[in-house]
This record gives sequence, C-alpha cells and structure tokens, in this order.
Amino acid sequence: MLHTDRTRHGGRRWTVVAAVLGVAAMVMTACGPPPDAKFDYQIGGDYSPEAGVEVVSRDWFSGSPLAGAYSICYINAFQTQGNYSWVDRPDEQNNWPQNLVLTSLGDDPNWGGEYLIDISTSAKRSQAAGWVEQMVDGCAASGFDAVEFDNLDSWTRFDGTPLAGQVPFGEAEAKAYATLLTDYTHSKLLASGHKNTTDLLDDAEDIGFDFAVVESCGLFDECTDFTAVYDRVVAIEYTNAGFATACAEIGGVASVVRRDVNVSMPGSGTYIYDEC
Repeated sequence: MLHTDRTRHGGRRWTVVAAVLGVAAMVMTACGPPPDAKFDYQIGGDYSPEAGVEVVSRDWFSGSPLAGAYSICYINAFQTQGNYSWVDRPDEQNNWPQNLVLTSLGDDPNWGGEYLIDISTSAKRSQAAGWVEQMVDGCAASGFDAVEFDNLDSWTRFDGTPLAGQVPFGEAEAKAYATLLTDYTHSKLLASGHKNTTDLLDDAEDIGFDFAVVESCGLFDECTDFTAVYDRVVAIEYTNAGFATACAEIGGVASVVRRDVNVSMPGSGTYIYDEC
C-alpha cells in the first residue's frame, strides 16, 4: 500500500464513500500483503513452501491460493503468454484478440513466445482490459487476495534493439491501461500490485496500486525507490549479488527472496530458494 494516512483494519483498507442524498456506502479493497512477511514466488508452479511462509504469488490459471497465506495472483496483462500444446489458456498468443497482439515487432527479446499487447489507443486499452477481466475474475473466484500485473513496462521492451522507438505506445498509455486494470481489480475486492519499473512510481497513487512486487531491485539499485513509496513490498532476486544487496538495503522492512530465473519447482535441478 502507498504510504498514506488511510485507516487499516484487519489487513484491509476501508473507505466510506458518501453517496447522493446522504446515503453512505462502504467500499472495501485489500491493502496488500503483510509487511516483511516470509514470501515465496511460485509462478512457475505450485508446491508446498518452506515453513513460515505467509505470502505466496502463483499463476492465475494453473495456481491456487495457499491456505493460511496471503495469496497474490500473477497475470501477464501487458504481454501474451506463449502458445502451449498441452493446455488452452486465454492469455496465450493465439487466444488474445489478434488485433491487439503486436506480432510485427516479434516476440520479447528476453522471453520467447511473449508478444506485446497494443494499448496505443483508448479503444484498444478498453478491449485489452476487457480481455484481462476474465483473468481477474478467475483470481477472485479462486480466492486470491491480490493481483500482480506483469510487464507494466512493456513499452521499454525493445530498448537497445534495432526496433527501439517502434513500440506504438509509451508511459502515458501504460499508466492509463494500468488504471483500468486496477479499477477493475478493486471492484472485485482484490489488491493491485505495482510490478517493477520505477518510471511509474510518481503515478502509483493515481493508478491505484496498493503494494509492489519487484524483481531484481537489488541488482539494479532500485529497492529503496520502492520502499520510499510503498510500505508493503515483496522483492525477488535472481542473482546472489542482487539478493545480498536487497537484503542489506530493505531486508528489515520488505519481503525479499532469492529464486532461480525460471522460478522452477523443488526437484527440478534448477530450483533455488532463500529468504532474508
């Protein structure tokens, strides 16, 4: 949750909204995970976490909330997932409305099979948000507490490549789209997580983000940028150096974990987990 003076009660934020004719309505939105709680990032598959884990993030389609823990629902809202032969998901490249999939740019330089969603116009943003609503509905129906929308900074995805400057949208469009997503998420009584990018920290309150999920903030020297804005931060590092930095800088106020870059499951041979 942003650093504010809003009243907290039972892990929830309550706001009284005065309606016309003096009728008051009570609106509830979740405020985010408990601060500095033991966390596990399981978007690569559900498994029984280590003892003491109080917060977990899992995939919206294949994951389930962890009983007794604050559960964050992962949605790749700004890019497609790859196409899978063994399952039919609405967030796969071939299942997104094809007028929104920017295949002309090619897939993400770092994540093969993922294509940017075109949010360059108000109509396209509304269409894209409408497609994501089914995913948020799935999170709510499953019993998750919050949502993290990945690839918020998709407008930067081709920076440093020959296609730099050809993405047809930028920061302003990402902010507008994120606001649509967050508004809908709050309507389902779920918290909304700011996923990565310091570029939108000044806009966090306007968008309506409640907490932050950040990757590699230690590696890129960004951790304190997020804790300066949010009092609830969960951080994932994929290198030993980044993990050491994050633990030293924000380990006392935020949830910091070390995972392998493929967020694999125990027994995979590449599984890594540590926390501070």
